[in-house]
Amino acid sequence: MTFTLTESLSALFVSAFVASTVFPGGSEVVLVGVLHQFPESFNTILLVATFGNTLGSMTSYVLGRLFPNKVEMKALAQVQKYGTVALIMAWVPLIGDALPIAAGWLRLSWWKTLFWIALGKFLRYAAIAYGFAQIF
Repeated sequence: MTFTLTESLSALFVSAFVASTVFPGGSEVVLVGVLHQFPESFNTILLVATFGNTLGSMTSYVLGRLFPNKVEMKALAQVQKYGTVALIMAWVPLIGDALPIAAGWLRLSWWKTLFWIALGKFLRYAAIAYGFAQIF
């Protein structure tokens, strides 16, 4: 069964979004699959994955703003120590999911949070995509 580019990009977006929340997911596998099927759409695929993953983390950021100020989180110490720059690590499995929540809880700048999360997620997807392109 083959999918159209639009269907594949939609699946990639959903996969990337879900993978960046506290739910488990493997958006990298979907990214590689879509790249394999549509290599001519490399840049679009990379941007859709980055956008979906960033939006998922920003959803976690918003949820973090809803937590009362008495919540304790391990990621909180990292975000307090390094500020929004720590959010470049939001792509890291397991620990990265908590960083946007901590940033929201600390009421860190929305724009700075978005910038660092998007940069980290883009760099990770770019490394995977370019690595795949070099191998295949």
